[in-house]
Amino acid sequence: MSVDASERILRWYDSNARRLPWRARGGAVPDPYKVWLSEIMLQQTTVAAVRGYYEAFTTRWPTVEALAAAEDGEVMAAWAGLGYYARARNLVACARQVAALGDFPDTEAELLKLPGIGRYTAAAVAAIAFGQRAVVVDANVERVVSRLFAIEEALPGARPALHALADTITPEKRAGDFAQAMMDIGATICTPRAPACGICPLMAECAARRAGAPEAFPVKAAKKARPRRRGNAYWLQHDGHVLLVRRPGKGMLGGMLGLPTGAWAESAEPGEGAPAAARWVDAGSVDHVFTHFALNLRLYCAPAQGREAGEIWWPVERIEEAGLPTLFAKLAARGLAWQKAA
Repeated sequence: MSVDASERILRWYDSNARRLPWRARGGAVPDPYKVWLSEIMLQQTTVAAVRGYYEAFTTRWPTVEALAAAEDGEVMAAWAGLGYYARARNLVACARQVAALGDFPDTEAELLKLPGIGRYTAAAVAAIAFGQRAVVVDANVERVVSRLFAIEEALPGARPALHALADTITPEKRAGDFAQAMMDIGATICTPRAPACGICPLMAECAARRAGAPEAFPVKAAKKARPRRRGNAYWLQHDGHVLLVRRPGKGMLGGMLGLPTGAWAESAEPGEGAPAAARWVDAGSVDHVFTHFALNLRLYCAPAQGREAGEIWWPVERIEEAGLPTLFAKLAARGLAWQKAA
């Protein structure tokens, strides 16, 4: 791609950049903390979903030092509903390491040494926060580059080639603005369906447009069917409180509060994994889809005879304040319905 085209992209960005709360505007110097936080939150998540979480986090923890000093449970609760909870665990670990270092490192190589920072995030922070030339390729940029060069190889196998091609078009100067421009083009013009090719600053160079088939790119490999798992969850209530458990730090929904459950497997017998002997009432089931499998959990509800020391009993009327992940929030809604009907 010609140098003129790169310059055209930057001119387009100067006039059309999205106004996002984590972007520096009016010549302000980008805050590495805000760039990093937004990039972690945006992984596999939409801008619309992230905005509120980002604003809540930066209000509550305005600096990386403040986040580093936060309790793990507080951060996990604040993250609830955003999904991919390993990101939240790594977020705290990374903040503490950065606070110990005194600041974020300014190179890709050093950023890659931090917890939860992979190739994309390291490049994005280096380019956007520190002005380093780095090749930043997210899903939007993948789509733009695959169409620009009409790459026939299917994803995910095409990713090394797409990264190499993105490298050939990334300018030495304003690499951060260029990366954000490419993201914005992908998000607002070069969309998965019905791309607005007529207003794209890259329309003259786009091979997919010339072929008349921009929506055919990127080519994607056929998806494999997700395996299905089943399990039981339990709403055990006593004196206006419900029993919650803190899930193990590693694994699905690690570190989050949730209802007690049995194992998640191909099948589950009634009562399997129950936290206590009780007259359990079947309150129906909920479905939830994770990245690698689909899950069906059946909820059983019962009153408890008493409480054991060391258990977490949460006020039912304040269950929305527990920071339950989406799966357990769905189950809690069924538990509340059972309580009203009981």
